[in-house]
Amino acid sequence: MKPINIILVDDHALFLDALQKVLSSHESFNIVSTYHHAAEALNGIKKQDVDLVISDISMPDMNGVELVKQIKKEKPATKILMVSMFPSINEIQHIDGYVLKETSYKELVHAIHTIIIEGKKYFYNGYESSDKTSIEFKKSFVTNREKQIIQLIAQEFTVDQIADQLFLSRHTVETHKKNIFLKLQVNNMAGLIKKALYLGYIG
Repeated sequence: MKPINIILVDDHALFLDALQKVLSSHESFNIVSTYHHAAEALNGIKKQDVDLVISDISMPDMNGVELVKQIKKEKPATKILMVSMFPSINEIQHIDGYVLKETSYKELVHAIHTIIIEGKKYFYNGYESSDKTSIEFKKSFVTNREKQIIQLIAQEFTVDQIADQLFLSRHTVETHKKNIFLKLQVNNMAGLIKKALYLGYIG
């Protein structure tokens, strides 16, 4: 059987490395490339023969939902499996599967085979569609630290400046930022400011 060509996308290096190692051990999987940034992944996908993209949903430069849309626009036949720490997302029509980052290796392999070999969608057992458990974007859902970062973003502070201001690492700020984008369901800075104003995070 022809190996399944897979691209992995996740901005957390440890998780990405671990995922690459565990999937590379499977004889029917060929890890074509790995990427820490969605934009780089999109460029790579355009140039390579890919059967499946396994991607995190929350990344600093482009969230996973937007990445999925771009992939499907460029290469509609490419299948996409989202791996996330969030139990569900609002927009699922463009994805082919969804599992949690805590999923077992056995289930991940099963998900890949279901999507590629059987041509079916795969959602982990217990996944609930967005009309039941989609993230409630209430003020209390955003943490105090995230509110601080939103306010600094609104003041046009850069990621490095925010890190210095809050005594955090750059990576920590990037992680907070991507979670803010996901929680507020926005894709760019303009959308973030607009939603933050609406919710009262900034005056």
